[in-house]
This record gives sequence, C-alpha cells and structure tokens, in this order.
Amino acid sequence: METLVKLVPLARDLWVYVAIDVGLALVLLLVMKWLSRSRAKVSVSDELGVKDNFAFGISVAGGMLSLCLVLSSVVGRHVGQGYEQAAIGMVLFGIIGILLVKVGRFAHDKIVLDAVDTQHKVSDRNVSVALVDAASLVSSAIILRSIMVWVDGSDVNAMIAIVTGFLVVLTILLIMTRIYEMRYAMQNQNHSFQSALDTGQLALAVQHAGNLLGTAIVVSSAGALLSYSPEGYVSNVTGWLVTSVLLSLLLWVLVAFSKRAVLNGINYQKEVDEQHNVGVAAVELTLSIGLAMIISSVLSSSAG
Repeated sequence: METLVKLVPLARDLWVYVAIDVGLALVLLLVMKWLSRSRAKVSVSDELGVKDNFAFGISVAGGMLSLCLVLSSVVGRHVGQGYEQAAIGMVLFGIIGILLVKVGRFAHDKIVLDAVDTQHKVSDRNVSVALVDAASLVSSAIILRSIMVWVDGSDVNAMIAIVTGFLVVLTILLIMTRIYEMRYAMQNQNHSFQSALDTGQLALAVQHAGNLLGTAIVVSSAGALLSYSPEGYVSNVTGWLVTSVLLSLLLWVLVAFSKRAVLNGINYQKEVDEQHNVGVAAVELTLSIGLAMIISSVLSSSAG
C-alpha cells in the first residue's frame, strides 16, 4: 500500500536546535518589549490593556515583527554545528539585529521625520505616525534579513558585510523617503509632509508605508544578483549600493505606470493628499508592495 504521507528525513537532534532557537527568540522578543517600554518611558500593559492605545500597539507590533524577520534568517543557520555554537550564533545575530533595527528606526525618526516627535505622537494615539514608525522598522528588518541570508558564516567578515551593507541600503531607503517628501511639497504648495502626518493624515501614512515596504522588498532582492566575497569589503558595499539604486528606480517607474493604469480617471494624488482617501492610498500600497514582490520573485528565480 502506498504511503499517504511522505516526510523528508530529519536529523534526530533537529528538535533540540529548534527548541534552542525558539527559546532564545522568545527571550529576544521580551528584550524588544522591554526596550520599547524604556524608549517610551511608559508601561506596555497600561498602554495596551488600560488605555487601549492601539497606536502604541501598532508601534510595538512593528518592532516585534521586525525582530522576528531578522531572527528568521538565523533560525536553523547553525544546525549540526553543536548546541553551544547554535545558541551563541542565535544570540549574536539577534543582538546585532536589534541594534541595527534600532539604528534604522533612529535614522528614520531623527533624519527623515525630524519635525515629528514620534514617541509623543504614538503616546497621544496618533495612528498615522505609529503606522509609519512600524513600517520603517519592518522595512529595515526586511533589508537586514536579506543581507543576513546573503552572507556566509558567522565570522568577523560576515559581521562587517552585514553592518556596512545594511547602512548603505538604509541610506538609499532614507533618500527615497526624502524624494517622496519633496514630491509631496511640490504638489501641495510646499505644505509639509511631516506636518500632515503630525495632524493624523492616515491616507498619507498608508501611502508612505507602502513606499517604505515596497522599496525594502525590492532592494532586498539585490542579494540574488550579488556574489558574496568574505574579504571583498568594497565590492560588497558598492554592489549593494548600485543594485539598490537601480532596483528602487525600477520599482518607482513601474508603480507610476501601474497607478495610471489601475487608477485611470482618478486623480489619486489629490484623493490622498487633499481628500484623505484611505481607499486610494490602500490601492497604492498594494501596488507598491505587490510589484516589489513580483520583481523580487523574478530576480530570485532567475538567479536560482
């Protein structure tokens, strides 16, 4: 009789590695929760359970999802290398992931949204700012995860490649955000993009979240086009820089054309900027993320 379920043979000690990775991942998630509480100087339990501050919940959820994305690139990386090595690798990559995601959040808060007090606005239930804050965290994590998967090993060369590559790509992400901000000012009589978010313009926040996530997804596919060289510090950085710029521009062009086709007959810029149409913004978010995923899949399959 033919077997109904055919399983791939698994190593006997696989579940031990799974327990180590999952256990340490939960510990790191608790660390992220503690950092969120110390950053906001408020109680997570009070904000979520007593005040029902869903803006705060969105921000915290973005932080936790970002850490899970980073850790997903580490889980199983050290299977067969010994329990101690697996634990050390998980903790090491987890700490690096937390630090770099925090760097990404800090850069987005202090460089891009420098006129918005993110912590105060999130505490004040500003969902728009919380959504952009969460999107920036997840975007940073998507890029960081792709670089962690791209490098080989856990030595010093791998750490250098992760940090330098992430900082370069993060710079591209921040520059693209500045370009979107300039576009908003040009089309709205120099009205500030940041002040619109500050006043709770949800449609603009949804649109911008799509821009951030779409750019991060398409840039993360650069790893499929690049060859990792442990000691090629310059080539690693320039490779991510050039491919990130080209892929970001490609996505921008494709999204612009798709908006004109899908939203034909609708002044989508006016709908979002002036009429605060969240529905139109949601369509734009879908196009940005969807096209980025398509490009990423095509590049990954071609490279494979």
